[in-house]
Parts: sequence; structure tokens; C-alpha cells
Amino acid sequence: MRSLSRRQALTALSATAAAALVGSAAPVQARPAAPLEVEPFGPEFLWGVAASGYQAEGHAPDSNWARYVAAGKTEDPYLESIDFYTRYHSDIQLAANLGVQVYRMGIEWARVQPAPDAWDENGFRFYDNVIATIQAAGMRPMLTLDHWVYPGWEVDRGGWGNPGMVQDWLANARKVVDRYAPADPLWVTFNEPAMYVINETRHGGIAALDAPAMNERLAQSHNAIYDYIHQVQPGAMVTSNVAYIPAADDLVSGAMMSRIAHKLDYIGIDYYYGISPDSLAGGFSFDELWKNPLQPEGIYYALQHYARAFPGKPLYIVENGMPTENGHPRADGYTRADSLRDTVYWLQRAKADGINLIGYNYWSLTDNYEWGSYTPRFGLYTVDVLTDPALTRRPTDAVPAYAAITRAGGVPRTYRPTRAPKACSFVDALSSCLDPVTVPN
Repeated sequence: MRSLSRRQALTALSATAAAALVGSAAPVQARPAAPLEVEPFGPEFLWGVAASGYQAEGHAPDSNWARYVAAGKTEDPYLESIDFYTRYHSDIQLAANLGVQVYRMGIEWARVQPAPDAWDENGFRFYDNVIATIQAAGMRPMLTLDHWVYPGWEVDRGGWGNPGMVQDWLANARKVVDRYAPADPLWVTFNEPAMYVINETRHGGIAALDAPAMNERLAQSHNAIYDYIHQVQPGAMVTSNVAYIPAADDLVSGAMMSRIAHKLDYIGIDYYYGISPDSLAGGFSFDELWKNPLQPEGIYYALQHYARAFPGKPLYIVENGMPTENGHPRADGYTRADSLRDTVYWLQRAKADGINLIGYNYWSLTDNYEWGSYTPRFGLYTVDVLTDPALTRRPTDAVPAYAAITRAGGVPRTYRPTRAPKACSFVDALSSCLDPVTVPN
């Protein structure tokens, strides 16, 4: 049986919490009137693309996820994913051609530490070469220390159910920081920690009763490596990106955010889906992600939510994108290019309304292994892993759209979204229902 991915779990949590939170008595602040024109971002704004190690690299060493696949817990076999491991030069050049300034990637713990107290210099050299290629192409690396994957030998020790995991994790993370801090990367400690815990309990990485302990260990690890990064790289920018869950974000992510709030230099946000009364009435698909509503204006509400929770703190959209089924057109007719342009319009609106937004990464540069399946496609470049042995990178309509956006600093001043905003969205329940964003005629 196929397990839920992070984005499926995200929609499930949203749907169950929406009805309860729509009646919330949270204060609502009047928002500014919709401007007739939206200003472009300046040259300091960071446009980027995102990927993760295990999902893209292929040639995977023993890890918790390699074992989940081997145990038949996924729909599709892993194969070699899109083989970023041998094709990173050309993939990084594809990103550079878009005009982006940031390339997000992961440093896979399982690749660099194949056994306790044993470090693989070849594994580190691979990442040395990748990071050097990113820099040579004029981009800045954004490095993720843990994107849900840990070595097989840690599985044997109990994974995050083992109290010793914190020190093991920190030993690896410190070596990674020592090696790559000179590249002046942006840092992500844990990718979507709430979803990390959910997936580990779902796959059997930890027992459900160990979930609170895993949360606490993730927080301890983040806080400790945050201090270490700042010792080694003064002025570093460090976050742990949160998966924004419409209507339930504080419920799901609030406890972790409160534990690490004092050790976040920017708030990394992943936003994908929206929920409104009509979408709830029509039902959500937990298995067919491409059928779920996207609501690009929801990214404005997500940013507003964290701007209020962390006044003055820089915000960065670490992941955002849209799924299709095997690269086919969506049934709702929404194209990847239109979705991207509409989303960027709302980013510009957020900036115009005083939200301290500093960057945006598109998820993802290429299609990849969506945690168990190759059917959901999120890439700017589509790759048909199961039927194309050549793993050809084929550009979608969003490639020229994103290149135009990065050149201009956004969409044109007079741009209007192709999809009107919902009058009421549970992405920010009461605020969006009583004072929804609008688009001028």
C-alpha cells in the first residue's frame, strides 16, 4: 500500500482542521487596498530552485528510505531517480540559464557517513564538486542538512527513537558545516520537521508513541547546530523550513516553531495547496495530488501568517510548485506557467504590503522521486523516469516564464492573475473570510 507523501499528509491535516478553525476569534487587521500596479522586486531579492538529495541523486546508499523502498512500502521502485549524481553539471546549468541566484540541495548523511565513525571522502568530494559548480555558475547554495533521510546504521540503532541520535546527527552536521561554511551557503537544518515526524511514524521509522520525543530531538539538534553554524560562519542565515498547512499550521507546526523560534535567522516556508469551502465540498484527493486546488493567493496568506507571528523576521519561500499527473495537463486547465506567474503576483503583493520577503525557490528544477512515486510531477523540466532510459530533461512552459520573471524581477506591473482569489480561504481562515485579498479590475 502506498503511504502518504508530505504533500498528501499536508492536505489531509488541512481538511480535518478547517471546519474547526474557520470559527476562530483571532484578530483581523484591515489590509491595504489592492494596488493598480505591482512593483518588481529589486536585485537583492533571491530567486531560486530547489531539490533534495535522495529524491534526485540516484545511486543511493543504505538509508531509512532505501529500506522503506526495499520493504515494498512505496508505489514505485527508486531505480536511480533522475540521476543527478552523474548529471549535476548539466542540471545546474539549466538552473543558471533561468537566471536564478540560489540552488537548494541536500547533503545526504548516508552518503558521507556510511558507518559509525567512518567517513567517505568520495561522498564529500561529490558534494564539493556540486557546490563548486553551483558557485561557478553564479549561484549561491542553500544547503539542507536533513531532508528526511538518515543512514541504515542509524536505522539499526532505532533512528529518531534513539536518544543517541542527537549526538550522532550533530557529529555529521558539524563535519558538513566545517566543510561547506566557506561557500557562504544559506542553511536549512531540517526539512519540514512536522512532516518528517509524520512520515517516520507512518513508515515505521519510529513508534507513534515516540513522536513527541522525535520532535524534541529535532529541536535540540536544530538549536545546537544553529549555534555551531554561527561559530563557524558568522553572519550565516539559518532556518528549518515549515510546511505551511492551511487552517492547521499552528496546530501542527506551532510546538516545533516555539522550541526553535529564538534560533531562526529567517522563516523558511513551503506552500503548495489552498482550501476553501467549495474545495471541501468537492472533496480532496490524498492519492492524486494533481486534483487538489492550488489557490496561488494562499501564498500571500501564508506569508501574512508568519509575518504576524515573527514581526520583522525575513521570510523566504523555500518551496512552491504545482503537481501534474505524469506531466499531463491538469484537469482544471491550469498551466505550470500561469500558476507560477499568478503566484509571483501574490509575492509582489505581499512585498508591497510591507511583508519582509527575501526569496523564492521553485520546487523543483526537475521532476524527481516524490517519496514513493514518480507519478506526481513538480519539475520545471519534466523527466519520465519509468519509460525514458535516457532521463531526458524536457522543458515545460514554466521554463521561459520563470526566466522572464527573474530578468524582470517579477511579473509586469499591470499583470492580473488568471485565477481570481477565493472569497474565503482556510489558508488564513478568519482574516481571508472577513477581509479577503482582491484584484483590481
